Amino acid sequence: MSYIGESTVVGDELEPSTKSQEPAPTARANHLPGSRGGPQSSLGQKLAQNTFEYINRQFFIRIQEDGLIPALQKLDAQLQSAGHRRILSKKNPITWAGHEITAGRIGVVNHGGLPKVLTKAGRYPRFPLRNWWAREFHGTKGISDTIIEFLGLTIVQVSQNQAAVVCDPQNRVFIVRNGGFVAFAVEGSYSVLEVIDQTHLPKTVRDPVTKAILGHTHEVNMRSVVSFRGKSNDYVGALFLDVPANNCAILQRGDDLEQIGAGQHCITSPNVTLRGLFTCGENQLEMPTKDIFTRDQVPVALTIYLKWQLNEPLKLTTHGYNTPYEALRDKAQSILTQIVAHLDYSSMVKQRSLAPDGLQGANGEDDATAAFLDALRSRAMDELVLAALEYGITLKDLAVIDRQFKGDIATTMDKLTTRALQAQVEAANVDRENSNKVKQEEGNLQVVMVKAQQRKTQADAEAYTIVTQAKAKAEAVQLDAQAQATATRLHAQADADAIRTKAKAAEDVQDEFSREMELRRMEVSRVHAYGNNTVFVQGDAGSLGPSMAQGLAMARGFKAGDAPRIQ
Repeated sequence: MSYIGESTVVGDELEPSTKSQEPAPTARANHLPGSRGGPQSSLGQKLAQNTFEYINRQFFIRIQEDGLIPALQKLDAQLQSAGHRRILSKKNPITWAGHEITAGRIGVVNHGGLPKVLTKAGRYPRFPLRNWWAREFHGTKGISDTIIEFLGLTIVQVSQNQAAVVCDPQNRVFIVRNGGFVAFAVEGSYSVLEVIDQTHLPKTVRDPVTKAILGHTHEVNMRSVVSFRGKSNDYVGALFLDVPANNCAILQRGDDLEQIGAGQHCITSPNVTLRGLFTCGENQLEMPTKDIFTRDQVPVALTIYLKWQLNEPLKLTTHGYNTPYEALRDKAQSILTQIVAHLDYSSMVKQRSLAPDGLQGANGEDDATAAFLDALRSRAMDELVLAALEYGITLKDLAVIDRQFKGDIATTMDKLTTRALQAQVEAANVDRENSNKVKQEEGNLQVVMVKAQQRKTQADAEAYTIVTQAKAKAEAVQLDAQAQATATRLHAQADADAIRTKAKAAEDVQDEFSREMELRRMEVSRVHAYGNNTVFVQGDAGSLGPSMAQGLAMARGFKAGDAPRIQ
């Protein structure tokens, strides 16, 4: 945390004999043109030694690491050596009666208008009466309390994140941070104006254009009586700053400027004012321009897109601008006015936005609006980049995102352009409808083709099934016929084998009686097979004998005459 102002800062500083008088390493001074000061009068050398100048004050003791009680003892010793009455009581406590003071607290007593402090824990009795004559006990205070004020005795102790703004008896403001002090005002009084939370300041500072948060500030007011009738006014005693990372603040004293970086800062010098807070990050914004006249006197209002980054805030404030946008707005308006004044309305009406370099038409030829595009890209961008560098700004992008033509000619041209656009829209709608119909018919055709393919596939499957079934039936019949033929052949072969076996057996019989009996059995079998009315005639093999022929003729005759048949 840095402190700027000719005032005492208590806490986080070196002893008075070892303090460095060099300016802060992060601060950079700049001198405004036309001022009489030279290098020796720069703000970095004249601003209130923000390395914490220590001003000696009477009866003022800083609280060291040993705590509050040793600081009170040192103050008491100073008062006694200067011939003043002591502030520490010599009373010793008891344990059975009187005002009680617990550990970690001190008691305060009004002794004839002067403070007395009881530092030892215990009970302090109300007798003997002479000890409390002209004395009044006013309770206890915590040793760790931030502020204790009692009859000219002032005790201030703040933590690491706190800062106390104190006004001494000579109305000089100083800051207490991460420490404390004990003081007794013999003439006047010490006034604690306010205790500040340094990292949570209440007022937020935003960029008026981009609305980005630049930092937080807080002013501590001091009330002063300005007339014998008791009239009082408020005056700013200290200004606290909380600058976020990548931001900075510009301070001014006369014609000297000073840039301070991110962190917590405090200003107590009345000669130092806050010029502004700035962000060093990238910013982007749409900027409308004022009316610009083309070469054929048609007014046009442009809306451009800007993207920039502030690198040197001191240059910007040196030229008198409070925001980078103000500098870019004025310069962009001037450059665009010069460029548009050399362009015709007809060349500008064809393009709606800034295109990249090398834009060509569909046929490979340069676009008809190349003059407008090249002028804005090459001249506006280049000139504005060079102009922005003078203000410490780096311009990163520029584009025309909209324009509005004004006047009667522009109105007429807008109407014609609107009609042409309507015709184009209608033609596009017709083409879109035709395209939709074609796509619909193509879709229907594809559906029909899919269905036909489906039916063909189904027919192929059915034919294959029928053919397969027929083949299966044919193979079954063939297998059945083969099985029957095989069975018949086997039966015939078995019968033949049986006959041959019987014949062989009959041939082997040698007995005449047996042969005769076998012949008789065969005759019986033959009669049984053909019937008992059958006449067996002996004849030649393969032809009919005379007797058989005659018998057949007689049989036919009998049959024709319904006579009985003779076999």
